[in-house]
Amino acid sequence: MKLNKPPLPSPSLLCAAPRSLSETLSPYSVFPRRVKVSSSSFTDAKLVTLKSCAAKLHVCSSMATSDQHRSRHRDESPTKPNKKKKKAGDNQEKNLLISLHSCSKSKDLSAALALYDAAIATGDVRLSQQHFQSLLYLCSASLSDPSLQTLAIDRGYQVFERMVGSGISPNEASVTSVSRLAAAKGDGDYAFKVVKDFVAVGGVSVPRLRTYAPALLCFCERLEAEKGYEVEEHMDASGIALEEVEISALLKVSVATGRENKVYRYLHKLRECVGFVSEETSKVIEEWFCSEKASEVGNSGIGSDIELLRAAALKNGGGWHGLGWVGEGRWIVKKGNVSPDGECLSCGEHLACVDTNEEETENFVNSLVALAVERKAKMNSCEPMEDFSEFQEWLEKHGDYEAILDGANIGLFQQNFVDGGFSLPQLEAVVNELYYKSGNKKWPLILLHKKRVNALLENSNHRNVVEEWINNNVLYTTPPGSNDDWYWLYAAAKFKCLLVTNDEMRDHIFELLSTSFFQKWKLRHQVRYTFVKGSLKLEMPPPFSVAIQESEKGSWHVPITCQDGEVSLRNWICVTRQSG
Repeated sequence: MKLNKPPLPSPSLLCAAPRSLSETLSPYSVFPRRVKVSSSSFTDAKLVTLKSCAAKLHVCSSMATSDQHRSRHRDESPTKPNKKKKKAGDNQEKNLLISLHSCSKSKDLSAALALYDAAIATGDVRLSQQHFQSLLYLCSASLSDPSLQTLAIDRGYQVFERMVGSGISPNEASVTSVSRLAAAKGDGDYAFKVVKDFVAVGGVSVPRLRTYAPALLCFCERLEAEKGYEVEEHMDASGIALEEVEISALLKVSVATGRENKVYRYLHKLRECVGFVSEETSKVIEEWFCSEKASEVGNSGIGSDIELLRAAALKNGGGWHGLGWVGEGRWIVKKGNVSPDGECLSCGEHLACVDTNEEETENFVNSLVALAVERKAKMNSCEPMEDFSEFQEWLEKHGDYEAILDGANIGLFQQNFVDGGFSLPQLEAVVNELYYKSGNKKWPLILLHKKRVNALLENSNHRNVVEEWINNNVLYTTPPGSNDDWYWLYAAAKFKCLLVTNDEMRDHIFELLSTSFFQKWKLRHQVRYTFVKGSLKLEMPPPFSVAIQESEKGSWHVPITCQDGEVSLRNWICVTRQSG
């Protein structure tokens, strides 16, 4: 590669990948030895300036090693000076990196580039991945300053070209910076190319949402819908989840280009990943439903089959059916509120309490079984693994419960005082309250450890109640060496019923399917409680979910971010078909 040519080919030429650059860009896994670049490519006038900067840098380096030079012995072996020289070079590299970091903190792009140019001109400093990464980050961070944008893009491209030309493999942070530079120039193709090349090679660092976002947003802003969808597919293959900004961008380009199926898909992606939306996203949604294209899409055949829609919604956990646009004609778009019990005050429709779907729930239950058995095996590998399987068989025989109780959590609530202990009356109060609240007059199931149950049976004041629970299959005793948590959590997930506990279950979250899934499950199923002056108060799950909902009638309800934190005043977009 000749360095006496113009500083950098245009981004379009870089995307075309001339032979000299493509050999270094793709793949990155080819690591040629690092090359020290001579200063022959600089003009004399420029070289004077660069050498001046280099001299300043050299002075800093010399000060760091002056004591070592003064203590050098005259009778040193011939190999000693080489080691000293190498150490001095190391100090120069370290000092340059410190100076670049300082420039990054002060956002001084010009000073950083001057230090970089001086290092290149003298050829005394061996540039590492950290040096290039610091420079690329500063270039991308300078894009917000209009006066520096052109300089940042042009020089950023130069720095990246020299980096890969020197055989240094870019990491995720460097690729992200270059992708941002390319997107700022409007070159989404190159922004996406550097990411694809990085992913193809693999390595220690992996792509993140920020790595892909510049290319995706660039394509969407330029209404290049198909290219935006391609980036999304690549992200999905890399296991990268979209967030609201990216989904909203894909929704917007789909609305602008009239792709109704994509609009439908991204509305559901927002429902799944975001819940309530920002004001900016809500405007995109309103724009779609108010458009002529939206009034033309629909399926009267699906709309007439209420049972099909209802079954699909039930399978999906409620709140959406996913079968496509229902009904025909123009949409009526309103903004309003929802009552505390879930009634839309604009159209009168009741919103659903959205649960996990059948597939998610089944995976959740299976993971609980596997984890419970694994935990038991680690605790006591010499005993047979029958305890949890016996519980599963017992549930199959007796199970038809609407609520599961974490007995220890309830009985020990607020008992941290002198003479405090396990409170059976507290547990009994919860059992009776849930029995009377049940429309079918069903008893809940209590889970308690065997040691706790034995202690209660030894107390004459408690024996009759506990024996009655056992005889009526209201109480299950968990075996020694087991963890109660896995039992009550499994039973609640298995029967898709309520779980009464104040336990935050933080120990389980990262071991299950996913944090987002578990939080959604808890919101729908967990019942919290308290005792105020001995009086029980149950905090039931909310009667409806604050999430985008698609009803069997074909209407849509979209919650908007509540700016003042007052949930009761939250605005919702209510979208219904025009009657007649």
